[in-house]
Amino acid sequence: MDIEKLIKNLQLRGFSVQHFGTAGEMVSYLSEEIKGCEVGIGGSQTVKDSGLYEALKANNMIHWHWTDKDSDVLEKEIASEVFITGANAVSESGEIVNIDGRGNRLAAQVYGIGKRVYILAGRNKLCPDLSSAIDRAHNVAAVKNGNKFPTRTPCKIDGKCHDCLSPDRICRATLIIHKPLMDMKKMEVILVDEDLGY
Repeated sequence: MDIEKLIKNLQLRGFSVQHFGTAGEMVSYLSEEIKGCEVGIGGSQTVKDSGLYEALKANNMIHWHWTDKDSDVLEKEIASEVFITGANAVSESGEIVNIDGRGNRLAAQVYGIGKRVYILAGRNKLCPDLSSAIDRAHNVAAVKNGNKFPTRTPCKIDGKCHDCLSPDRICRATLIIHKPLMDMKKMEVILVDEDLGY
Protein backbone atom coordinates (compact mmCIF):
# COMPACT_ATOMS: atom_id res chain seq x y z
CA MET A 1 0.00 0.00 0.00
CA ASP A 2 1.13 3.49 -0.88
CA ILE A 3 -0.16 5.44 2.12
CA GLU A 4 0.62 8.81 0.55
CA LYS A 5 -1.35 7.87 -2.56
CA LEU A 6 -4.25 6.73 -0.38
CA ILE A 7 -4.24 9.99 1.58
CA LYS A 8 -4.14 12.00 -1.66
CA ASN A 9 -7.04 10.00 -3.13
CA LEU A 10 -9.14 10.42 0.02
CA GLN A 11 -8.48 14.16 -0.04
CA LEU A 12 -9.32 14.40 -3.75
CA ARG A 13 -12.66 12.82 -2.92
CA GLY A 14 -13.26 15.50 -0.27
CA PHE A 15 -12.52 13.60 2.94
CA SER A 16 -10.53 15.15 5.76
CA VAL A 17 -7.65 12.82 6.63
CA GLN A 18 -5.48 12.31 9.69
CA HIS A 19 -2.59 9.83 9.77
CA PHE A 20 -1.01 8.57 12.99
CA GLY A 21 1.73 6.12 13.83
CA THR A 22 -0.05 4.64 16.83
CA ALA A 23 -3.52 4.15 18.28
CA GLY A 24 -2.43 6.20 21.28
CA GLU A 25 -1.78 9.20 19.05
CA MET A 26 -5.21 8.77 17.48
CA VAL A 27 -6.85 8.65 20.91
CA SER A 28 -5.01 11.80 22.02
CA TYR A 29 -6.07 13.63 18.86
CA LEU A 30 -9.74 12.68 19.14
CA SER A 31 -9.80 13.45 22.87
CA GLU A 32 -8.84 17.04 22.01
CA GLU A 33 -10.90 17.25 18.81
CA ILE A 34 -14.13 16.10 20.48
CA LYS A 35 -14.98 17.72 23.82
CA GLY A 36 -18.35 18.46 25.35
CA CYS A 37 -20.23 16.68 22.55
CA GLU A 38 -22.90 14.07 22.23
CA VAL A 39 -21.07 11.17 20.59
CA GLY A 40 -22.47 8.03 19.01
CA ILE A 41 -20.19 5.05 18.47
CA GLY A 42 -20.97 2.29 15.99
CA GLY A 43 -20.03 -1.30 16.71
CA SER A 44 -16.24 -1.07 16.41
CA GLN A 45 -13.54 -3.39 17.63
CA THR A 46 -11.05 -0.63 16.78
CA VAL A 47 -12.72 1.72 19.28
CA LYS A 48 -12.75 -1.01 21.92
CA ASP A 49 -9.14 -2.13 21.40
CA SER A 50 -7.68 1.39 21.23
CA GLY A 51 -9.14 2.63 24.53
CA LEU A 52 -10.88 5.49 22.72
CA TYR A 53 -14.20 4.96 24.49
CA GLU A 54 -12.62 5.32 27.93
CA ALA A 55 -10.79 8.49 26.86
CA LEU A 56 -13.87 10.14 25.34
CA LYS A 57 -16.36 9.36 28.11
CA ALA A 58 -14.48 11.70 30.47
CA ASN A 59 -15.61 14.81 28.53
CA ASN A 60 -18.55 13.74 26.40
CA MET A 61 -21.98 12.15 26.51
CA ILE A 62 -21.45 8.77 24.82
CA HIS A 63 -24.08 6.54 23.24
CA TRP A 64 -22.70 3.09 22.39
CA HIS A 65 -24.81 -0.06 22.30
CA TRP A 66 -21.77 -2.12 23.36
CA THR A 67 -21.78 -0.35 26.76
CA ASP A 68 -25.19 1.34 27.08
CA LYS A 69 -28.20 -0.95 27.43
CA ASP A 70 -30.93 1.72 27.16
CA SER A 71 -33.70 0.60 24.82
CA ASP A 72 -33.24 3.69 22.63
CA VAL A 73 -29.43 3.68 22.46
CA LEU A 74 -29.32 2.90 18.73
CA GLU A 75 -31.51 5.91 17.92
CA LYS A 76 -29.29 8.10 20.12
CA GLU A 77 -26.17 6.82 18.34
CA ILE A 78 -27.60 7.74 14.95
CA ALA A 79 -28.83 11.17 16.08
CA SER A 80 -25.61 12.23 17.83
CA GLU A 81 -23.78 15.33 16.57
CA VAL A 82 -20.56 13.30 16.35
CA PHE A 83 -20.38 9.70 15.15
CA ILE A 84 -17.32 7.43 15.34
CA THR A 85 -16.89 4.02 13.80
CA GLY A 86 -14.31 1.79 12.17
CA ALA A 87 -14.00 0.81 8.53
CA ASN A 88 -14.17 -2.79 7.39
CA ALA A 89 -11.93 -1.78 4.49
CA VAL A 90 -10.49 1.28 2.73
CA SER A 91 -9.34 1.12 -0.88
CA GLU A 92 -6.19 2.87 -2.08
CA SER A 93 -8.47 4.68 -4.54
CA GLY A 94 -10.25 6.26 -1.56
CA GLU A 95 -13.51 4.33 -1.03
CA ILE A 96 -14.66 3.22 2.42
CA VAL A 97 -16.49 -0.11 2.78
CA ASN A 98 -18.60 -1.23 5.73
CA ILE A 99 -21.03 -4.11 6.29
CA ASP A 100 -23.82 -4.14 8.85
CA GLY A 101 -26.65 -6.33 10.08
CA ARG A 102 -29.03 -3.81 11.66
CA GLY A 103 -28.07 -0.76 9.63
CA ASN A 104 -27.54 1.59 12.58
CA ARG A 105 -23.82 1.96 11.88
CA LEU A 106 -24.37 2.53 8.17
CA ALA A 107 -27.22 5.01 8.68
CA ALA A 108 -25.22 7.05 11.19
CA GLN A 109 -22.29 7.32 8.75
CA VAL A 110 -24.31 8.67 5.86
CA TYR A 111 -26.95 11.00 7.26
CA GLY A 112 -26.88 14.00 9.53
CA ILE A 113 -27.11 17.70 8.72
CA GLY A 114 -24.17 19.47 10.38
CA LYS A 115 -22.86 16.15 11.71
CA ARG A 116 -19.20 15.17 12.14
CA VAL A 117 -18.26 11.59 11.26
CA TYR A 118 -14.90 9.99 12.06
CA ILE A 119 -14.02 6.68 10.39
CA LEU A 120 -11.05 4.81 11.88
CA ALA A 121 -8.85 2.39 9.93
CA GLY A 122 -5.73 0.52 10.97
CA ARG A 123 -3.22 -0.61 8.36
CA ASN A 124 -4.84 -4.06 8.25
CA LYS A 125 -7.96 -2.48 6.68
CA LEU A 126 -6.15 -0.96 3.69
CA CYS A 127 -6.65 -2.61 0.30
CA PRO A 128 -5.19 -1.91 -3.16
CA ASP A 129 -8.56 -1.35 -4.90
CA LEU A 130 -12.32 -1.32 -4.38
CA SER A 131 -12.77 -4.97 -5.39
CA SER A 132 -10.29 -6.19 -2.79
CA ALA A 133 -11.83 -3.85 -0.18
CA ILE A 134 -15.26 -5.39 -0.75
CA ASP A 135 -13.71 -8.85 -0.60
CA ARG A 136 -11.97 -8.00 2.68
CA ALA A 137 -15.18 -6.66 4.20
CA HIS A 138 -17.04 -9.88 3.34
CA ASN A 139 -14.36 -12.51 3.87
CA VAL A 140 -12.37 -11.08 6.77
CA ALA A 141 -14.33 -8.49 8.77
CA ALA A 142 -17.82 -9.98 8.44
CA VAL A 143 -16.60 -13.53 9.12
CA LYS A 144 -14.69 -12.48 12.25
CA ASN A 145 -17.61 -10.38 13.44
CA GLY A 146 -20.00 -13.29 12.86
CA ASN A 147 -17.87 -15.54 15.02
CA LYS A 148 -18.78 -13.39 18.05
CA PHE A 149 -22.42 -14.41 17.82
CA PRO A 150 -24.19 -17.77 18.30
CA THR A 151 -25.18 -17.86 14.65
CA ARG A 152 -25.38 -20.82 12.29
CA THR A 153 -23.96 -19.57 9.02
CA PRO A 154 -21.70 -21.28 6.45
CA CYS A 155 -18.88 -18.80 7.10
CA LYS A 156 -18.51 -20.23 10.61
CA ILE A 157 -17.57 -23.58 9.08
CA ASP A 158 -14.91 -22.57 6.58
CA GLY A 159 -14.15 -18.90 7.32
CA LYS A 160 -15.34 -17.43 4.04
CA CYS A 161 -18.44 -15.63 2.86
CA HIS A 162 -21.01 -17.66 0.89
CA ASP A 163 -23.43 -14.76 0.35
CA CYS A 164 -25.80 -17.06 2.20
CA LEU A 165 -29.53 -16.85 2.73
CA SER A 166 -29.32 -18.02 6.35
CA PRO A 167 -31.82 -16.37 8.74
CA ASP A 168 -28.81 -15.88 11.06
CA ARG A 169 -26.90 -13.85 8.46
CA ILE A 170 -25.48 -10.68 10.03
CA CYS A 171 -23.94 -9.14 6.90
CA ARG A 172 -27.19 -7.78 5.47
CA ALA A 173 -26.12 -4.47 3.90
CA THR A 174 -22.89 -3.25 2.36
CA LEU A 175 -22.09 0.47 2.22
CA ILE A 176 -19.49 2.06 -0.05
CA ILE A 177 -18.76 5.72 0.66
CA HIS A 178 -17.28 7.40 -2.42
CA LYS A 179 -17.34 11.00 -1.11
CA PRO A 180 -18.44 12.77 2.07
CA LEU A 181 -22.20 13.00 2.24
CA MET A 182 -24.03 16.24 1.51
CA ASP A 183 -24.79 18.63 4.37
CA MET A 184 -22.31 17.05 6.80
CA LYS A 185 -19.96 19.34 8.67
CA LYS A 186 -17.05 16.91 8.45
CA MET A 187 -16.29 13.37 7.35
CA GLU A 188 -12.78 12.46 8.44
CA VAL A 189 -10.85 9.26 7.81
CA ILE A 190 -8.26 8.50 10.48
CA LEU A 191 -5.49 6.12 9.39
CA VAL A 192 -3.26 4.40 11.95
CA ASP A 193 -0.03 2.50 11.23
CA GLU A 194 -1.06 -0.41 13.48
CA ASP A 195 -3.34 -3.39 13.04
CA LEU A 196 -6.63 -2.41 14.68
CA GLY A 197 -9.90 -4.30 14.87
CA TYR A 198 -10.89 -6.65 12.11
